[in-house]
Amino acid sequence: MDHIAIHIPYLRRYARALTGSQSTGDAYAAAVLEAMIANPDTIPAQKGARVALYQLFHTIWQSSGAPVSDADRGAAAKAQKRLASLTENAREAVLLNALEDFPAEDVAKVLGVDTAEAESLIRIGQAELAKAARGAVFIIEDEPIIAMDLEGIVSDAGHRIFGVAQTHDEAMEIGTNGRPDLILADIQLADNSSGIDAVNDLLAAHGDVPVIFITAFPERLLTGERPEPAFLITKPFRAEQVLSAISQAMFFSSTETLA
Repeated sequence: MDHIAIHIPYLRRYARALTGSQSTGDAYAAAVLEAMIANPDTIPAQKGARVALYQLFHTIWQSSGAPVSDADRGAAAKAQKRLASLTENAREAVLLNALEDFPAEDVAKVLGVDTAEAESLIRIGQAELAKAARGAVFIIEDEPIIAMDLEGIVSDAGHRIFGVAQTHDEAMEIGTNGRPDLILADIQLADNSSGIDAVNDLLAAHGDVPVIFITAFPERLLTGERPEPAFLITKPFRAEQVLSAISQAMFFSSTETLA
């Protein structure tokens, strides 16, 4: 099962981004493992294991009605209403492609469509999610070049830059002078302060604000041992990954963050 285990943290990341909830996403990722334990014939072979794992996840998720969250009110209810307006499979396709880095032919296998349809769904998903929300993005990143790169990606997509901070103190000074619509934060900041602490302090000041974390070591966060970010981007990142995560986070208008 070692060839399966290495993919589980990323399946959990995808499941949380897809459902908008850590608890809901983790429940479906756990259901995948339970299905394999109950029926060893469903355990994917080493070759193509990642695609097969995501296929099994989608089979289970779709068979239960593809729910967004266990809750029936608040942000989850809003997300469910928004989801109803999207083209079927488009959001899943763009997430698989942009967040999980599946090529179109593998997206097609996971979703059970042909490659041409998968390519079309990716384009549709990108367009529909981009239209879902525009807003002011607060970037908390200690590396100037990466911060500039993020500023360009965010601005080119039509969002406004709320501000850029390199440390916890700067984040609090800038981030409390108004309210951002989304926070894009690195985990480790310039003065060895914590981006996680900065985000949690900002959330204490502002309430529920969508958050996306960026890290070079996602496996250190995707352990299941503590609350985790629903949206997590791995360094080095691609513009498509950043834009997909921003669209998703703003689409749900709620993000569970690290405690």
